[in-house]
Amino acid sequence: MLFSETDHLFDVMIRDIDSATASCNFLFYIYLPDGTGTRVGEALIRAAARGVACRLLVDALGAKPFLKSRLRREMENAGIHIAEALPVAPWRAGFKRIDHRNHRKIAVIDGRIGWTGSQNVADAAFAPKRRYAPWIDLMMRIDGPAVYDLQVLFIEDWLQETDDTVETLLTPLPAPHENGISLQVVGTGPLCFNQALEALVQMSLLKAEKELVLTTPYLVPDQATLASLQTSARCGVTTSLIVPARNDSPLVAAASRSFYENLLEAGVRIYEYLPGLLHAKTVSIDGLISIVATANLDRRSFELNAEVSVIVFDESFTKQLRAVQQVYIDDSIRVELDAWNDRGWHRQLAQNAAGVLAPLL
Repeated sequence: MLFSETDHLFDVMIRDIDSATASCNFLFYIYLPDGTGTRVGEALIRAAARGVACRLLVDALGAKPFLKSRLRREMENAGIHIAEALPVAPWRAGFKRIDHRNHRKIAVIDGRIGWTGSQNVADAAFAPKRRYAPWIDLMMRIDGPAVYDLQVLFIEDWLQETDDTVETLLTPLPAPHENGISLQVVGTGPLCFNQALEALVQMSLLKAEKELVLTTPYLVPDQATLASLQTSARCGVTTSLIVPARNDSPLVAAASRSFYENLLEAGVRIYEYLPGLLHAKTVSIDGLISIVATANLDRRSFELNAEVSVIVFDESFTKQLRAVQQVYIDDSIRVELDAWNDRGWHRQLAQNAAGVLAPLL
């Protein structure tokens, strides 16, 4: 099931927490001590009071404000076990790379309900970068055997930072649904087969025969992905790319736009989303296959970050995703090649200069 509205998805997630009887395991890149973070924290506190084992793993850099907050202390005092993923400290700098981040978003309740997608635990207003709000995200709720794979990813990351014994969380395996849909969870990162994410993107670009639609907030593709996008469009596939009109990183925005000319010349349709910062990371292929991910279309996601992607092999689900993507398109302006080529020389110079740095972003 897809959720594209922040308040509604957290209403449902909190109901899941309130129905928990055994465990709540949360892993998020960003957790803010704002209204949403407080609501989720209070739900976990209620669960802990009922005897539910609650664990929260957050990225040490992405969730830095939360880790220093009163909310964290209140949650720990209530018995919630909170851990930092990939701690950043000066005395560890010589032994660990600080650019490796855990960018996953996973919630598993009682080992039977799972959540993943692009949404961090934060208000859509996103206080640290409010000027770009609202942040537009997409999450999916999973109920079935695939939840086991999300639980495995959580446990792997949890054990990297704690000595907690959590093997019992892997049983029992959630039962399949008689009329369920086929999907696959793919975890990538420095500790596993990182090339799988790039292979997944390449597969989606090569698989499309009629239509390919991608959304990403950060477009800094490697040469193989760039070439595949161009090839897809040149082969007659209607290839659409939806990105935010305003990006919270000016350097990344400029680097992203350095790719526009080559993509437009190949026939790729580029749409810039206007109402806020489009943060959803999705792919739909021929109305038949979907990908909902935490990963951006950039080398950081492909090579450095721990990410999770879900491939869904179902026409009905892909129809839902494609409808959401169409809303994004309807709220966007299309970038036309002639108009793009007429932009000022100073913008061209800045974007091309940023494009030189693309492999480092």
